[in-house]
Amino acid sequence: MFLSFIQAKKTKCSAPFRIRLMHLSWHEIHIRAAKFVEKWRGARDEKGNSRNFYRDFFSIFGVSSGSVVQFEEYAVNHFVCIDLFWPGVLIAAQKKEGQSLRQQAIEYFDGFPENQRPRYLLVNDVPIFTLYDLNEWEEVSFPIAELPLNVEAFGFIIDAQRDKASMQAFELIGYLHDRLNVVGYQGQNIERFLMRTVFCLFADNAGIFNPRGLFYDFIQKRTDEDGRDLGLWLAHLFQTLATPEKQRSTALDKGLMQFPYVGGRLFQKNQYILSFNSELRQILLDACMYDWSGISPAIFGTLFQSVMDPGERRTWGVHYTTERNILKVIAPLFLDDLHEEFDRLRSRDTAELVRFQERLARLRFLDPACGCGNFLVIAYRELRLLEIEVLKEIHSKSRVRGQIEADVSAFSLVKVTQFYGIEISEFPTHIAEAALWIMDYIMNTQFSMEFGQPTSWTPLATFPIIVHGDALEMDWSDVLTASDGLFVFGNPPFVGAKIQSRHQRSQVHKIAELGSSGGTLDYVTAWFIKAGEYIGRGGGRIGFVSTNSIVQGEQVGQFWPILFERCKLEIVFAHRTFVWGSDARGEAQVHVVIIGLDHQARARGRKRLFSYPDRNGEPLESQVPVLSPYLFYPKGLKNFHLTVREETRPINGMKKMISGSQPIDGKHYIFNREERDAFLAKEPGACPLFRPFVGAREFLQGRQRWILALHDVHPNVLERLPKVLARMASVRTYRELSERVSTKKLAQTPALYQVNVIPKAPFLVIPETSSDYRHYIPIGWMNPPTIPSNSLKVLLHATLTDFALLTSSMHMAWMRVVAGRLGSGYRYSVGVVYNTFPVPPEGVNMTSLEPLAQKVLNARAAHFESTLASLYAPDHMPPDLRHAHRALDCAVDTLYRPESFDSEQDRIEHLFVLYEKMQ
Repeated sequence: MFLSFIQAKKTKCSAPFRIRLMHLSWHEIHIRAAKFVEKWRGARDEKGNSRNFYRDFFSIFGVSSGSVVQFEEYAVNHFVCIDLFWPGVLIAAQKKEGQSLRQQAIEYFDGFPENQRPRYLLVNDVPIFTLYDLNEWEEVSFPIAELPLNVEAFGFIIDAQRDKASMQAFELIGYLHDRLNVVGYQGQNIERFLMRTVFCLFADNAGIFNPRGLFYDFIQKRTDEDGRDLGLWLAHLFQTLATPEKQRSTALDKGLMQFPYVGGRLFQKNQYILSFNSELRQILLDACMYDWSGISPAIFGTLFQSVMDPGERRTWGVHYTTERNILKVIAPLFLDDLHEEFDRLRSRDTAELVRFQERLARLRFLDPACGCGNFLVIAYRELRLLEIEVLKEIHSKSRVRGQIEADVSAFSLVKVTQFYGIEISEFPTHIAEAALWIMDYIMNTQFSMEFGQPTSWTPLATFPIIVHGDALEMDWSDVLTASDGLFVFGNPPFVGAKIQSRHQRSQVHKIAELGSSGGTLDYVTAWFIKAGEYIGRGGGRIGFVSTNSIVQGEQVGQFWPILFERCKLEIVFAHRTFVWGSDARGEAQVHVVIIGLDHQARARGRKRLFSYPDRNGEPLESQVPVLSPYLFYPKGLKNFHLTVREETRPINGMKKMISGSQPIDGKHYIFNREERDAFLAKEPGACPLFRPFVGAREFLQGRQRWILALHDVHPNVLERLPKVLARMASVRTYRELSERVSTKKLAQTPALYQVNVIPKAPFLVIPETSSDYRHYIPIGWMNPPTIPSNSLKVLLHATLTDFALLTSSMHMAWMRVVAGRLGSGYRYSVGVVYNTFPVPPEGVNMTSLEPLAQKVLNARAAHFESTLASLYAPDHMPPDLRHAHRALDCAVDTLYRPESFDSEQDRIEHLFVLYEKMQ
């Protein structure tokens, strides 16, 4: 696993060979791109030039292509040859003029395993470059001659190489962690040691330790090759870093005396002395070979935390929040407003710019679930970058007016002390502090480069306030007093109501003050409520990420009245549902929303709404006067805060809808085809007791299951079926072992299900879950002896009119807004969706819908060989079925109003007005 730089060790070199990236400015990259264009102008021969072409192309960014890519590799399916393959990042193809490559590029992509699928496809269709971003489904195309104008589109090359180097460096630390575990070190001792060691590695490369390589030289020259004295020397070093120079003993080793006083809290406690051997010493020396100064603080925390758990080390991308997603929170929360204000002030007097800079220094930022500090790190970086631009403008104005003596660009006012965090786990708090310190150093360095003003990084006189504690049990005012200019943001824990621990559920109950009903709220809602009460006491603004469950389904009616009525909040910006993930392809994805909130007294002006036509793509922004908790503009409503509450019975006059049978049988009564056939081979007399058992999956995909139906079976029949009796005994035992009182009671009647829905006539069903890709949830009839499972919603004695209304676009629009979600799919609810659906006005003749509803069913029957899932897939829906649905939609629409509906949003607005009248 670890690298051994034997030559460096043998020669006793005074400074290690560093594995480092070439840090180029965009100005230099643009110059290199122009030279590349000049060199390759007019090139046509693919076979002769491809490899050299791409080597020169990568050199534009200071990256050696040989270190990251493979040339002329094949896709897994061997369909076509590609010119260049960078696993997980890029594939490229270069062909002669006139050949089309888009389809071939997609075929390349599909041929790779999921964990190697590149995000980018580069097609060199001479003389055109086309770059496809497969995460965002965007493309950039331009003549190669215009590469200097478009070169920043390839910034991912620099980022990917940097992240690869970061991963390799942290893998060494992870390996050191594992080896220390093997020799018996665990917990805080090893965590603190590795945190301090990584800081020293960064300081050794970044110039904090002077001269560079001081830490490496110290280990190599002061410690024995067998490593036995390494732990003692490192403990002595850490103590030295915590001691001011004037307080150090005059007898201190000269090598230690060279290290600066770092201060801060990182080295305050004495280090437990670890024992090392030659292998562990060499691993640490190998780690010194990397250029740690190139590691991005944005991924520092997550990488560091991942090395603590070998099981997570290869899946760190699952937990890493991308900068792009963090910016989706902080940009509308505060950053966009600050940039707009700065743009307005550019033409103003210098004094106004100075006051603006001073205001930046008064802002405060709190992440009450900060983890390793990613949100705080990016927010601090962006604020410092803005301040640098402000100072450059002030400096420019001063020079023009000959006021060099008033050069305020010599100092920065924005400090890391403006950033606060709360985190329930102790170790991440130390990581967050270190990540912010590192970002502070990077920004100070950039400041020095911009203005030529030297900055001193040590000692660490100022540091962020990262508090170890449970944010839901604390008064946040003890950490930071709420006031104007405060921004509360972050990514609180996503824990659904059904999987919360007892302690978590009790916290939600207490904070939401909903009594027993609070158990249906997700854990994240407690952070929203707590933040709302917090800023209500003194000012501030909130921007949180949440699972999209808080803007859909039954939670809306419980949760949002608390924010609107008790906390007096208003939504000021929001991102509708999109995929919140990492830059790692093939990893876990969560469907989320972002909600920005302010106190109603301050929430003036238009609200920003970001929608995702492609849930993996970039958002489209619109501005509206007000936002409802369902994240749309509730035009026509008297109460903009209206929420749809769960109802136990239909309030629209429709028939009662129920859920299907729920056996609670431990799977002892349920069989697939093979299991049923095997059972009947041993007990053929049980054949009449088996009935088709259909849930959402079986209904949509045409699969088959069976269930034993013993409800009306005479005891004399059961006596002759010992295997059936054995199943009944297993069900009884399963129920008796349950912790639920109701299930234990059910053990007394093992022949019955918990919920018994055994239709005697045809019945209408709606799948509880359905993909959001479908425009229509497939709804249809089933016939006895089929038994519907509880994953189907059942309407007994349904008519064609019922079917027409429920399958219409009006009902689908209502469902899409108010239904809950399961991942990205819809979760149909009787109480929230069906019982509340506003039907056409009383008195309209709905029997006219029946012939059109029958045409939909006839169109389905014409494709009897296809499953409902296939028929209703957007790209596969047959034209006759699509036409039948559209005709039915038009007829249903006219029952609601004479004017046609222009869009689904138009339907939603109309339905909410009707629902408001039903209250």
